[in-house]
Amino acid sequence: MQDLPNLFLIGPMGAGKSTIGRLLAAELSRDFFDSDHEIQGRCGADIPWIFEIEGEAGFREREEAMVDELTQREGVVVATGGGAVMRESNRRALRERGTVIYLYTTVEQQLRRTAKDRNRPLLQNGNPEEILRGMFAKRDPLYRATADLIVRTDRRGPRSVVSEIVRRVTRLVDPLQCKA
Repeated sequence: MQDLPNLFLIGPMGAGKSTIGRLLAAELSRDFFDSDHEIQGRCGADIPWIFEIEGEAGFREREEAMVDELTQREGVVVATGGGAVMRESNRRALRERGTVIYLYTTVEQQLRRTAKDRNRPLLQNGNPEEILRGMFAKRDPLYRATADLIVRTDRRGPRSVVSEIVRRVTRLVDPLQCKA
């Protein structure tokens, strides 16, 4: 499956981008990168600390540079941070350099998946449900406008999602593909 393009996963926190991305990369024998983890590795600090010291704007600058760098690689699967689509430059880089897959999940599922996670700085100040609903209202149209494919992840195992992505991306590359 070397003829497949780069695959970029977008979607809200808790959609499963990192888990699904790792499995997808393994399935396709590709390198996997998580933009948030790459930022943390470069900074030697976790995302909450970066937000605390540099604010969201500082973090978004780092994220923009990382998205630009990762999308220029060949034969990769990249999981972006949930807010990466907020910048037009990121949306453009993702669209122009590979196939973009929106991992869609409901706010209810996000709440379940992020309830005990303290590594989510945007959820630490206020009502998480209100915050997630507000982010969904702003970001969902951007995810949809950027994506080549939308794949629902609610109440599904990661391997099932990966199988669907491989099948659908293969059809994008070769529409005559007969696989079910």
